[in-house]
Amino acid sequence: MSTLPAAPGTSRQEKQALLERLLRRQAEEARTAPLSFAQESLWFLDLLAPGRPVYNVARSLVLEGPLDPGALKRALAAVVRRHEALRTTFRSGDDGRPVQVVAPALSAPLVLADLAGLPPAVREEEAGRLARQEAALPFDLARGPLLRLRLLRRAAGSHLLCVTIHHIVCDGWSLGVFFRELSDLYAGRVLPPLARQVPELARWQRRHLSGEVLARLAAYWQGRLAGAPESLALPISHPRPPAQSFRGASWPVSIPPASGAALAALARRQKATPFMAYLAAFAALLARISGEEDLVLGAPAAGRDHPELEGLIGFFVNSLALRHDLSGDPSFATLLERVRETCLEAYAHQEMPFDKLVEELGPERYLSRNPVFQVMFALQTAPPAALDLPGVRSRHLPVHSRTAKLDLYLELYDLPAGISGGFEYATDLFDPPAIGRLAGGLLTLLEGLVSSPEARLSELPLLSAAERHQVLREGADTASRYPREATLDALFAEVAAAAAGRPALLLADGGTLSYGELEARANRLARHLRGLGIGPEAPVALLLERSAAAVVALLAVLKAGGAYVPLDPGHPP
Repeated sequence: MSTLPAAPGTSRQEKQALLERLLRRQAEEARTAPLSFAQESLWFLDLLAPGRPVYNVARSLVLEGPLDPGALKRALAAVVRRHEALRTTFRSGDDGRPVQVVAPALSAPLVLADLAGLPPAVREEEAGRLARQEAALPFDLARGPLLRLRLLRRAAGSHLLCVTIHHIVCDGWSLGVFFRELSDLYAGRVLPPLARQVPELARWQRRHLSGEVLARLAAYWQGRLAGAPESLALPISHPRPPAQSFRGASWPVSIPPASGAALAALARRQKATPFMAYLAAFAALLARISGEEDLVLGAPAAGRDHPELEGLIGFFVNSLALRHDLSGDPSFATLLERVRETCLEAYAHQEMPFDKLVEELGPERYLSRNPVFQVMFALQTAPPAALDLPGVRSRHLPVHSRTAKLDLYLELYDLPAGISGGFEYATDLFDPPAIGRLAGGLLTLLEGLVSSPEARLSELPLLSAAERHQVLREGADTASRYPREATLDALFAEVAAAAAGRPALLLADGGTLSYGELEARANRLARHLRGLGIGPEAPVALLLERSAAAVVALLAVLKAGGAYVPLDPGHPP
């Protein structure tokens, strides 16, 4: 061991204390690492808007059978010991850049609650409320821990397990690893040691994605996305707010078995995967409702190209920006060929972290929307992660955190029982009926394209038979009873007489003008106008700012029998 520098006259005790401080510092530095590019992005987002549950990864499982909570807690502690990611927190380093810090040990955070004493209806409602509460409770990245487990006892032999982990240390694949290892360790199985851990892989990524490798990846993506539209102009229910609130909701989608089987067969004939086929169908739907021919949609990539990464819990998933060309009103078969080539190229260059790509592209950033793409699609081929405990039946209980990272995200699961999933959508932009129509349009489009894959996209149906009947038959029947012989001013007089005291106008200064007052003022001005010779077909110019006086004048002109001609005071003379 090298000699420590010390001032002349330093005692043995002081040297020993200096040595211990140095060793502690070296041990701490060994437990720190830089963040991966994706982790760094989530860290900055949390720094900008702390205390939001947008990046919580949450699952709730119903467990039926003789569960041993003690064994579950011991298994959880063993999983936490195995995976450094679950013992990691994130803070600013001495140079101001974030670092991840791995704690040498962490107490397994399993919280128990007993709801069995509540009446059945109250119990189920309370269990659902607590599950939603867990999913929506934010994490402190600097203090941790970044995972929570809550076990709710609903009755004898019936539990609800709520698992919440921050996305910065976990992705969808990781949940499968987490539940599989928790099951194995609960059953007493011995697991082999892990060859790698997440912090050292973050160091490797920083070294690897530089120089020629980074330049090659950046050149491909910059060329692929050059001139791409900044956003997708979907028909939305509300104006886009100046900043995202990340409030969200979900809408279920279930693909009919006949449509799913026919689309899978079509994909096989064109040497495409089911993911490519559903992505092409989704792109076709979005193109039809937006009128756009150039779309950029996001899609996840697992980011686990090496076998040693498959058994790790961590944040490896990457987002790919897939640009789709729908120009020329192609057939679905032609579109699927284009989507296939786009996907093959993109996955060949998937090493480029999306957050590094945004940095390289340098698009203009807006608080109101995600850069590069605002809509995402995923097709999962594995069921939602669940536990496999001896003598215990486990099933997934959908619990939505009521958040949305993007404008729109369609996630489907391709399982033996069929294809189903749902939309996650920003409630700032979309109402439930709008998403319901979108989901219905997707099903109708799928039915049309599998029966006529050579038909042009513009020829594919978006409305069901019932919707077409409503639009063409019921929508065309616009006849309505209306007092056609009455004038507008006479109709207003009837309302004013019936509701004389109710507010008719809200004034800028906070006051109001009642129906009776408005009627009286308009009558006085109308008598004055008639005295000036205003009558049927006489035009009267109105040069007034937006005010109560303008409404009075408009109504008075009608009462006098004239026609008002509004002039904008802001226009040139």
